[in-house]
Amino acid sequence: MADPLPDFAALIGSRICHDLISPLGAIGNGVELLEMSEAGTGPEVALISESVANANARIRFFRIAYGAAGGGGTVAAGEIRSILAAITAGSRLKIDWHLAGDVPRPMAKLAFLALQCLETALAWGGEITVDARDGDWRAKAKAARLSVDAALWANLTAATPDRAIAPAQVQFALLPVEASAQGRNLGWSQGSDGVTIRF
Repeated sequence: MADPLPDFAALIGSRICHDLISPLGAIGNGVELLEMSEAGTGPEVALISESVANANARIRFFRIAYGAAGGGGTVAAGEIRSILAAITAGSRLKIDWHLAGDVPRPMAKLAFLALQCLETALAWGGEITVDARDGDWRAKAKAARLSVDAALWANLTAATPDRAIAPAQVQFALLPVEASAQGRNLGWSQGSDGVTIRF
């Protein structure tokens, strides 16, 4: 029997993130040099610096969420918390990562995809908590107001994802595929205090 084909979508995601990190780093270095000179004291340089930092954080997030997760590697807890702090800086979203220690990269991938799903429910801001007990992971979003599109969320447990899913919603198609590939049971529920994804 032939070996299964590699996950080309994840490989492409890894390649794109890898290729973007270097130029973003170079821009960041250039901004630092500007900030050390008299020319780097204006609001324009501050805006560029903030934008580069945000782009770097997003690329690091996407590299885990959409990149290749094979090979049995781990992601350090410090790196995860650093990424989550950077992508939520200045926003109305707070993410509490309650797992101690490094985590297997495949599980970090599932968690980051779940975070992106939950983020869609928090249009007005809120808090997401990620924890695990006895090997079962849970990501829960809480807010005073939630925006949950039932048809979109149904993709998490559907036999096949909606073919009309939008690019901004691709996490709802990828999360169940990744969970299945890892042999994890994926489920979600909505209650009076929030919406929860379990895997």
